[in-house]
Amino acid sequence: MHTSQDHQTSSAVHGSYHKHKKQIDPYCSSRFQVLNNNNPSPDSGSEGTAVSFQAGTNKEQQYFTLESSTPIQGFVTYDSPSINNISSQQSPVSSQSSQSCILSPVSSADNGNEFRLKLRQLEMTLLGHESNVLDNANQCCFKNGTTRWTANEIRKMIPHLDLKQVLVYCATTIDQNDISHAVDYMHLLEHMVSISGDPLQRLGAYMLEGLRARLELSGSMIYKSLKCEQPTSSELMSYMHILYNICPYWKLAYTSANAIIREVTVNEPKIHIIDFQIAQGTQWAFFIHALGNRQGGGPAPHVRITGVDDSQSLHARGGGLGIIGERLKNVAETCNVPFEFHDTFMTSGCEVELESLEIRPDEAIVANFPYVLHHMPDESVSTLNHRDRLLRLVKSLSPKVVTLVEQESNTNTSPFFPRFLETLDYYTAMFESIDVDCRRDDKKRISAEQHCVARDIVNMVACEGAERVERHELFGKWRSRLTMGGFSQIPLSPAVSNAIVEMLKEYNKNYRIEERHDGAIYLYWLNRAMATTSAWR
Repeated sequence: MHTSQDHQTSSAVHGSYHKHKKQIDPYCSSRFQVLNNNNPSPDSGSEGTAVSFQAGTNKEQQYFTLESSTPIQGFVTYDSPSINNISSQQSPVSSQSSQSCILSPVSSADNGNEFRLKLRQLEMTLLGHESNVLDNANQCCFKNGTTRWTANEIRKMIPHLDLKQVLVYCATTIDQNDISHAVDYMHLLEHMVSISGDPLQRLGAYMLEGLRARLELSGSMIYKSLKCEQPTSSELMSYMHILYNICPYWKLAYTSANAIIREVTVNEPKIHIIDFQIAQGTQWAFFIHALGNRQGGGPAPHVRITGVDDSQSLHARGGGLGIIGERLKNVAETCNVPFEFHDTFMTSGCEVELESLEIRPDEAIVANFPYVLHHMPDESVSTLNHRDRLLRLVKSLSPKVVTLVEQESNTNTSPFFPRFLETLDYYTAMFESIDVDCRRDDKKRISAEQHCVARDIVNMVACEGAERVERHELFGKWRSRLTMGGFSQIPLSPAVSNAIVEMLKEYNKNYRIEERHDGAIYLYWLNRAMATTSAWR
């Protein structure tokens, strides 16, 4: 789920930044900072942390970061309505305003004029002559040619605005290249989002960063430079562990794939598992334990695991896959499971060739794709089409089983505005699911979201072309792609769904699974499908 490409060490990031600084400077007129709000809203009753784009005076400091800065007084954050109370027909101007109205659902065809008119009416109602708004509805956000309200004016307006819809209209203006209004909405949003607020406020902070980076035409370098304040290996590992413990998305991949593989290879004397994103190897420690404790007795099969690394996991563990190999070897010895480990010395599936896998004819081949195949660019990005090339390579191995776990989201070929809406909807559900099991002011949770989730969001919002590596597909598209690639889907047995249900008992009751006629198991948070798991050969 985390981004597995183009992650760099701290020194590499700084080196990359300084190497490209001259080409970024024309676009980066501001520096992204987190501002602590010490003046709680009278409505919220709690302190928050807001986001602001502060002009940088030192060119050497013109990079974007989500690290906390020195507390700055005078910025107030306001609680936005809960996402559960926001419908597609709710106006960005809340019912608290005497000038509110109901707007039709947002679409790419909506030019935002109705919202601007309502914002102008709100300005005139709340601010009167102080606002000095122009009569032209298309220019209602301007004051004497500038694009800023005073802090007092914003403080009066924000309680009457809906955060989700302001985000949507900001994206609409950027999509239509209406830069002046986009800047106005960003100015409002800076005072509405908070990395320690409710789920939508936290997500809004990262969506706003992506919008700003896109507007400044600096999305790719902002995305690569977000780790200028790179956490240490142990810190990053702890952040990843926090998310692993409080939400089941990663454990879904391990639990479902292991159950599938155990069933399909139950009578195989030798198993070769090729894991195209092995991360910390936790999945295979569980798998080896299960083999050692399986019912019926008899010798355990010989297991060989080939690992493909990713840069974030490499940094988190503080060394190469040899660390994983040694750890799994010790587990296998304890469980009396014959074991080998093969390191491909590669950090992306795009690099994998047949020769790097060291295939042996007497082994049952298993290919594992845990939240990784969407990182492979397809035909819409490059004629190299690494996504299909990798699938063809796996198919040529005649695998016993291929396990696929992916986010249930549609961002691969979607244009910017539909992709923004999809990202907003999907990650609202994810941030809500994180929220139920972790306090909002938990600094470790904040850091986990910043370092393990925020970069993915910024990449989807700010970047295009080959630089956009987060390219999720709905299961229907994966199904079509694998079928056209010659794969046949394997029905999932009750043992697989039972294993997932048992795993979900560790988490909030709002998680559930659904088995559909398309052969996949869907993981839901409330009514939103978040991920799917399936098996192929």
